Amino acid sequence: LTHGRIMPMLIKFTIPLILGNIFQLTYNAVDSIIVGRFVGKEALAAVGICNPITTLIILFLNGLCMGASILMGNYFGGKKMDTLSRQISTTMISGMIFSLALTLIAIVFTRPILMLVQVGRSIMTLTTQYLRIIMLGLIFTFLYNFFSSTLRALGDSATPLYFLIISAVLNVFGDLFFVVILKTGSNGCAVATVVSEALCMIYIKFKVPILCLGKKWLVFDRSLLKKTISYGWASAMQQATVQLGKIGIQAIINTMGVSVSAAFAVVNRIDDYAYTPEQNIAHGMTAMMAQNKGAGRDDRVIKGFKAGIILEIIYGIFIFFVCFVFAGPLMKLFTSDTEVIRHGVIYLKLISVMYILPAITNGIQGYFRGIGDLKITLLSSFINMGVRVLAAIPLVFALGMGIEALPFSYLAGWIGMLIAEIPLLVKNYRAYIKSIR
Repeated sequence: LTHGRIMPMLIKFTIPLILGNIFQLTYNAVDSIIVGRFVGKEALAAVGICNPITTLIILFLNGLCMGASILMGNYFGGKKMDTLSRQISTTMISGMIFSLALTLIAIVFTRPILMLVQVGRSIMTLTTQYLRIIMLGLIFTFLYNFFSSTLRALGDSATPLYFLIISAVLNVFGDLFFVVILKTGSNGCAVATVVSEALCMIYIKFKVPILCLGKKWLVFDRSLLKKTISYGWASAMQQATVQLGKIGIQAIINTMGVSVSAAFAVVNRIDDYAYTPEQNIAHGMTAMMAQNKGAGRDDRVIKGFKAGIILEIIYGIFIFFVCFVFAGPLMKLFTSDTEVIRHGVIYLKLISVMYILPAITNGIQGYFRGIGDLKITLLSSFINMGVRVLAAIPLVFALGMGIEALPFSYLAGWIGMLIAEIPLLVKNYRAYIKSIR
């Protein structure tokens, strides 16, 4: 990523990221579609309630991998191959240990966690079983995120895509087998997800040449671990902060009844698909900027940021049109319950109008990650989620607005995020320009 035209290269690098994440989201979307169609809205609500909790843990691990990938990109761009190899092995060893610890904690405290987010008694047992099964496969989820982050840091965004396609296909057939044929309900979806991830991650470990380190996988460098933690911790907390905000919103939604919870679960699936490309463009910016910073190509760091912001704005306008016009048909993909569809269409149309704002904030965060300033991304994400939850509480409980309150609380969060980010961006950007002249 240190040579060639910036915009075509950024687009070429980002497209596999987008497709890969879309296939990853297909895991949860297929779960929701099959459960909604073949089991019922109680099971659909259970799957939707678990999603922000599992995503919180997964994104925390992904944040650690993202922080490590910035260091990998710097080492790769600077041709420090021995340090790169030690960075890769150290990240994997420490990440696997941490994943196992998180799995144990999550399984032991499943019920208290679900009680904290106001899960109703009628679906508590169903939700508990689903969440515990998903958490048993956490180590495979970490391995995918680790392998993907490593390959992206080295400029390869295509290989993770191929294996996600295979995993998504396995998950679809697994869902149909366990839910439709064996009649195992939402638990069958959880089992299918874990099995599909495990099969693909085992294959990647042994068959992707660049990740076949042999005995070097056993190298653990404490000095690199400290540096990885300093980068990865801020990135992990930033990812976790975003998801904690979503869990706070989920707790508020759970007080509105099963139909609204199911509608919220469906719109979250659609919103994930709509929002993911904005994140991936930012991740592409980060990878490009990190490599060029390591190679001393500061002029390309700035050009990468400008190209990324242009792509973000174009996509933000496009996805608004799609979600606003096709809100009804999109909801009907997941459920035939008219009350769930009605709530979901209101929510989706309102939030689609605002998609341009997260497009801009993602581009700004991609810039700060690329230059290695992760504290700003953490601060702005904390402001976003804090304002979002604080705004939702009076809109729902004082004004009684219902599900339509959520998009307005999101708007308040994004505005707060921009107010925090833009002055820091202008100051940092000017200083960076001066330093390379």
